Amino acid sequence: MSKRLSEVAQKVGVSEATVSRVLNRKPGVSEATRAAVLTALDVLGYERPVKLRGDRGRLVGLVLPELINPIFPAFAEVVGGALAQQGYTPVLCTRSAGGVSEAEYVDMLLGHQVSGVIFAGGFYAERNKDHDHYALLRDRGLPTVVVNGAIEELGLPGVSCDDLIAMRLALGHIAALGHTRIGLLLGPGDHVPSERKLAAARAWAADNGVEIPDDMVVHAQYSLESGQALAGRLLAAGATSIVCASDPLALGAVRAARRAGLSVPRDVSIVGFDDSALMNLTDPSLTTVRQPIEAMGRAVVEILAAMVAGEPAPQEELLFEPELVVRGSTAGAPMR
Repeated sequence: MSKRLSEVAQKVGVSEATVSRVLNRKPGVSEATRAAVLTALDVLGYERPVKLRGDRGRLVGLVLPELINPIFPAFAEVVGGALAQQGYTPVLCTRSAGGVSEAEYVDMLLGHQVSGVIFAGGFYAERNKDHDHYALLRDRGLPTVVVNGAIEELGLPGVSCDDLIAMRLALGHIAALGHTRIGLLLGPGDHVPSERKLAAARAWAADNGVEIPDDMVVHAQYSLESGQALAGRLLAAGATSIVCASDPLALGAVRAARRAGLSVPRDVSIVGFDDSALMNLTDPSLTTVRQPIEAMGRAVVEILAAMVAGEPAPQEELLFEPELVVRGSTAGAPMR
């Protein structure tokens, strides 16, 4: 028993006491953590306690890239609650470096005879990744729904935050503050949401007579450290404002500015994307474009439940409108 507790705790990144609370159905554990512990039991080959096995046919896989970015635990909470209202139990699967891959999770979920799978932040949005496991789900006829920007050729139904509106909100705000040296800190170049954001930015620039030269566009991995490294290039190129594709990237940009001896927002303004938890508590509080996670999460579950009930998958991507949240990381352009 102690070995099982230790292995599961290490896999999930929580204490053995937390694992014990989950196994004994004790309160005081978030739904996201509870789901992660139960999934770790399955992945490590341990039998769930009888009282936690439930109806396997009412399980739904929820595959996330990580839980470090607060937007993904927030999404898991919304989806988990919406699934529970529909009578389903989420099986939370999170990737990690050197850990279980997305394809391996799909194999595991198929083995557990889940009713469907929901993906957020997955390889379906990256053109250069392996997509065979999505084809496997399609061939099995298993209802599958994705969040934010699937590659069209995969034919996966999904919901997305409207990147066109997101960029117009962010860039319009920055321009209204007098900034003309605008940098874009985006995700990987083969990432569909980043492709959309770049296209939207180019279109906005053309409409408003603003130039965004190539040296003002950089592509990073979605992490604070990568954001810091690539934001340094934009600052070196003379950017007085940086619009970022995620909040962690934006926080990396803030760190890069401070390492360069610059003040945010006096010397450089920074805009994030997501409005994940605690962004109003950072120093400075982060101006960001808020994804409507509550509405998007509930829509994903509604689509999945309809597909499980035998309704055809929607052919059109469902787009949700974001909103700009102005805080302390943006201000008027510096006088030069």
